[in-house]
Amino acid sequence: MASGDNEARAMWRTLRRVLFGGICLIFIALFLLWRIDNPRVEKLRVALMDRVMPSFEWTISPVTYLTRMVADYEELDRVYEQNRELRRELQRMRGWREAALQLEEKNARLRALNNVRLSPRISFITGEVLTDSGSPFRQSALLNIGRIDGVTDGSATVDGSGLVGRISGVGEQSARVIFLTDINSRVPVIIQPSGQRALLTGDNTNAPLLEFIDDAEQVRPGDRVVTSGDGGVFPSDITVGTVATDPSGRLRTRLAAEYRRLEFIRVLRRVPGEVIDGTGDLIGPPLPPVAIGTGETAQEAVE
Repeated sequence: MASGDNEARAMWRTLRRVLFGGICLIFIALFLLWRIDNPRVEKLRVALMDRVMPSFEWTISPVTYLTRMVADYEELDRVYEQNRELRRELQRMRGWREAALQLEEKNARLRALNNVRLSPRISFITGEVLTDSGSPFRQSALLNIGRIDGVTDGSATVDGSGLVGRISGVGEQSARVIFLTDINSRVPVIIQPSGQRALLTGDNTNAPLLEFIDDAEQVRPGDRVVTSGDGGVFPSDITVGTVATDPSGRLRTRLAAEYRRLEFIRVLRRVPGEVIDGTGDLIGPPLPPVAIGTGETAQEAVE
């Protein structure tokens, strides 16, 4: 009985060796068949593929279908995650919209209460950034708009986020913009909410210095920096950035303008106000020529 089991085991081992050897020979033959570059062998390969592939089509179809199912599931999972993120973003945007509407309504009430008249004298024209100055600091840019478009020297320039700089040099069809980061840039600003006045000074870094502050103790990192309008070069209340401190403790400004992605810049154009020639026109209408006692007119008496 034991000898019969030993014979069966030996026979099974022999059969496995033969099968393994045959499979190896088949693989080697297929490898050589696919490596030989010969027209007859190529015909043989094509005939073999035509003969074998239809027989394996029933095994390939489920695998292909399963692969598509997995890809569709992954895509559906990504879409679902994006949908959740968009829902959260929409919820946050609704909150911001509600806050903006409330602020707009409050602002309208305050304007009506104070009888504020906003100045309609500021307009803008948008120009495309053509090139930088060519310097390693990249502190200026060239625009494709100029004097024929109403651009004047010294005009303020902004992007969608805040103040960019000022016009320094105007041609007929082009203009040069000096950035706030340029070492020659000086802009009077106000720091909110403390109301401290300061001078924004460029030093060829991405965060210009805040100098000549009235009381630096009242300024905190994160305070809002806007233009003051002093000097009449820049309009007031244009967003510049926020206050920050460098490792040495000096106050700087983290600019709101995105200088790395400047493609279009708005140039603000201010309509000049009415010129008042005399002080009498500013105070009121001239006095009527009524005689006063000694025969002098009112105008003569005032003089």
